[in-house]
Amino acid sequence: MKRPSLTVQKRDVLGKKIKRLRKTGVLPANIYGKDVESLAVQVPYKEFEAVFKDTGETGLIDVVVDGQARPALIHNVQYHHVTRIPLHADFYQVNLKEKVKTMIPVVTLGEPKAVTEKVGLLLQPVSEIEVEALPADLPEKIEVNVENLAAVDEQITVADLKISSDVTVLTDSAQVVVKIGELVTKEAAQEAAQEAAAAEAAKAEGEEETAAEKEGAEEKASAEGEDKTKVEESSKEEKSAEEKKE
Repeated sequence: MKRPSLTVQKRDVLGKKIKRLRKTGVLPANIYGKDVESLAVQVPYKEFEAVFKDTGETGLIDVVVDGQARPALIHNVQYHHVTRIPLHADFYQVNLKEKVKTMIPVVTLGEPKAVTEKVGLLLQPVSEIEVEALPADLPEKIEVNVENLAAVDEQITVADLKISSDVTVLTDSAQVVVKIGELVTKEAAQEAAQEAAAAEAAKAEGEEETAAEKEGAEEKASAEGEDKTKVEESSKEEKSAEEKKE
């Protein structure tokens, strides 16, 4: 199967100047890997997003630099916290004959019977697991059917997941991936949210008070230091005047 291809250019703009690249719709990135010299590159946002949307961080792609294709995985995509526009990405160049370790997302299929019958809620403590495999054998995602979960505390662990024998799972097999939790009423959820908000407000108020106390202490220490300096200077002036009289 042919791999998606992404053409990038070598990047000379470094440091704070990369903000200019982003303003022109260009994403700064780096190519790195085992026994691979790190290389600064850049690629248009739209082209990057089109490929990343299809492959995620587990799909193998060909990163083309100066006409040379390098098999790689997209790693460490950083986003702007408000606009969610990518700010930076890494391309991890791989050796197709060597196994790599990476995180694979876990996706649920269907709706649990417990949820349908309003017995409980579906909880997913683990959204991805770590695996090791040859780059070409890495699954895009791991699907888990949750339709048969019918009672509170019923669960599916890592050991229950159906994964190809070509893939070694590194996450603890006893780790709970999904489970049915107790049904929480709307009122209980609102009450919990209010309590959390109150606790957060109290914490913020405490931090403000601590900051104010610290600032007051610093101002007091500064004032005391200035007073002490004035007293010392006054004492020196008086001593100098007495010496002149003598």
